[in-house]
Amino acid sequence: MTVANSASISQSIAGRYAQAVFEIAKEGGGIDALATQTADLDAALHDSAELRDLIASPIYSRDQQARAIGALATRMQLSPVLANTLQLMAQNRRLFVLPHMVSRLSDLIAAERGEVTADVTSAIALTDAQMDRLKQTLAEKSGKTVKLNTRVDETLIGGMIVKLGSQMIDSSVRSKLASLQTVMKEVG
Repeated sequence: MTVANSASISQSIAGRYAQAVFEIAKEGGGIDALATQTADLDAALHDSAELRDLIASPIYSRDQQARAIGALATRMQLSPVLANTLQLMAQNRRLFVLPHMVSRLSDLIAAERGEVTADVTSAIALTDAQMDRLKQTLAEKSGKTVKLNTRVDETLIGGMIVKLGSQMIDSSVRSKLASLQTVMKEVG
């Protein structure tokens, strides 16, 4: 089995779990709580190497994974729907798809709320005023509420790169210098 095929299967499995959790939360009016819990799970996955090891390592038995994920769900005060889904995933040896499920849940919640996330890479950290102005400009262009996912990359020299959906705007000094270098090669 190829890596791409394996990733596709993982995303498919995760998508089914995410869709089920989302639909149940939506019926119960719990989208806001689900959004918070999804963000908390994402942060836990990002911050905890132990959690990533637990969900990915085959050395843990189903029972060990179920007990650990149950304790995590209790500590994080996850909704019964999400906690039960995690338990089911542990029993079915499907915890390895948890990062995909969290990502898919985030996408479903954002679509329900009419939100879109823009990935912004800048040469220096943006001020709150700059982020607000950027959010407003992107919201006007997209017609949706925009959330920013920002990071700093000093190699850009100046400016920023903004990715919103399939569109990318690269106003970095690094790319402008690369373009100028290409033009100079063509002339010379």
